[in-house]
Amino acid sequence: MVLVYILLFATVLAMLVPYIWMLSSSLKLNKDVFSFPMQWIPANPRWENFTDIWTRIPLGRFIFNTAKLSIIVTILQLLTSSFAAYAFSKLHFRGKNFIFLGYIATIAIPWQAYMVPQFILMRYMGLNNTHLAIILLQAFSAFGVFMMRQFYQGVPDELCEAARIDGLSEYGIWARIMLPLSKPALSTLTIFTFVATWNDFLGPMIYLTDTKLKTIQIGLRMFISQYSAEYGLIMAASVVSIIPVVIVFLALQKYFVQGVAASGIKG
Repeated sequence: MVLVYILLFATVLAMLVPYIWMLSSSLKLNKDVFSFPMQWIPANPRWENFTDIWTRIPLGRFIFNTAKLSIIVTILQLLTSSFAAYAFSKLHFRGKNFIFLGYIATIAIPWQAYMVPQFILMRYMGLNNTHLAIILLQAFSAFGVFMMRQFYQGVPDELCEAARIDGLSEYGIWARIMLPLSKPALSTLTIFTFVATWNDFLGPMIYLTDTKLKTIQIGLRMFISQYSAEYGLIMAASVVSIIPVVIVFLALQKYFVQGVAASGIKG
């Protein structure tokens, strides 16, 4: 048992070290970020880094754009994934399993394989350099449908049959029965989707060219010039950028843990 705790502590420490280094580097000058031996606690913390990041680049605008995209995409994925998962799990129609397998098979195709056709499609639709392009492309998730369907499979079919006998429509069953029961799965999908959208770099880099539309991940790159990089400011901005992700996780961790525990019981 002691060995297990030692391994767990070592694993947690290995995962936290990069974040501790990031926090430490955010309070240093560029010349001190990569100094050796490593000084974990700066002798003279440079708190000005956390004020300079707001004036050197339009960080507030970038955070607003990123939050806007992350919230909209997350809400749309929760709606589309849960609704499609209900159909694949509780409804009976011809070709259901074939369609589901075909849709889920798209998970195995890397985005880099079809990002060029997507870009051409968005350009043809006149959506280049707009947030709508990113929202439309990320509003649907095969992984989200798969995860929600697996959760819905654990809900007894008799519950839906009883609701149908009482005159409740399929939309009503989904909204009044399935959604309230699936809070753990919805919370897990919320965390995954929000974090993925918040940290997305390649999508906004491809579709967004105007500075006023860019996200925080692209904004961090603005601290890197042709001949130098302001690593202290990059780390300070990175610390600020992870705060919303931490807040979302802490707010939903109770349901997230419940979802993991429930899955373990069913397994």
